[in-house]
Amino acid sequence: MPAHGTPLPVDRAARPLARAGAAPHAGPVSLLRRATTVIACVVALVACASGAPAPGSPAGPPPPPPSFTLVAGGDVLIHSTVTDQAVADGGGVPDFGPQLAALAPPVSGADLALCHLEVPLARPGGPYAGYPSFNAPPELARGLAGIGYDGCSTASNHALDQGAEGLDRTLGTLDAAGLRHAGTARTPDEAGATTMYDVRGVRVAHLSATYGLNGQTVPADRPWSVSLLDPATVLSAAARARAAGAQVVVLSAHWGTENDPEPDFQQLRLAPELLASPDVDLIIGHHAHVVQPFERIGDEWVAYGLGNQLADQETPGTDDGALARFTFTPGADGRWHVNRAEYLPTWIDAGPPIRVRDVSAAPPGSPAAAARDRTDARVAGRGAVAAGLTRG
Repeated sequence: MPAHGTPLPVDRAARPLARAGAAPHAGPVSLLRRATTVIACVVALVACASGAPAPGSPAGPPPPPPSFTLVAGGDVLIHSTVTDQAVADGGGVPDFGPQLAALAPPVSGADLALCHLEVPLARPGGPYAGYPSFNAPPELARGLAGIGYDGCSTASNHALDQGAEGLDRTLGTLDAAGLRHAGTARTPDEAGATTMYDVRGVRVAHLSATYGLNGQTVPADRPWSVSLLDPATVLSAAARARAAGAQVVVLSAHWGTENDPEPDFQQLRLAPELLASPDVDLIIGHHAHVVQPFERIGDEWVAYGLGNQLADQETPGTDDGALARFTFTPGADGRWHVNRAEYLPTWIDAGPPIRVRDVSAAPPGSPAAAARDRTDARVAGRGAVAAGLTRG
């Protein structure tokens, strides 16, 4: 397996080329017409080889500017009921695919897709645990990879729910599923390396940090194992990423106040401080478990909180989520910037069965439409729509 900091190309399957149909049978033509046709073909071939258009043909449209899309999802927080549903869907072996299937088109359609794994992963067969000390089935990693995620942020307040052993096991399970990870580490070298993706030829770095660990402390002999949301530490990591060749640096921040749809003091202080740095290009927020606003600060964007992607909580609003989608293009300054910010509202349908729904086109008057309307209102709370945010 490549080293943690080695940029791996994000390989989205190429679309098959359409098969050309057979030409219709041609009738007899005169020698003159044959000669004229041959000459025209030769002229066209020469023109193509020289890069010039054939005489009389219109110039083609200019090529589109280079770009790539990044999609990020909300909290993946596996409560016991979610595990039970996966076991039922898999006939005894956990299968998270059916719960997540509706997200596959937007996630797999992105050039880079990043999830937020908030919980440790258990050994095969368990034991599994939900709140308060999570231990999710390892099959979750395969489910996330199966809908198109390329990697996950792993720094959260639950990162040490199963101790150092659980943290290490989680990263090994992600490795086995082909998912990159940022925010937690098994070794000092891994902690010091930058998680780097090669996205359509653009080097994108992913950082992840958490406000805390639910009262736990990072082990004294492993102080590097979880990245904490200290501004100086984050900016130092971002500068290292830039020095390592990153053209875009994305930070996943585990922050905010649970169940509060408004960003708190820490979020409102840190977002402009971090985005003022030339080394941070985008912040994606997690932890509140409800959708929070998007905001454009200068030329950069922050999504304060994307809600829950997959969970089962009782507090109103915790069934709501947003997939954030950002399109990056190079600016006149030579740097890559977000030139389009979008969101897709999602909703966790408690069923049974539990299913995550894309509620963009939910019928009026339905619970799914109510979830969409809540998300529409919340993402717009800090002027994001006026700044260009749209529902994808």
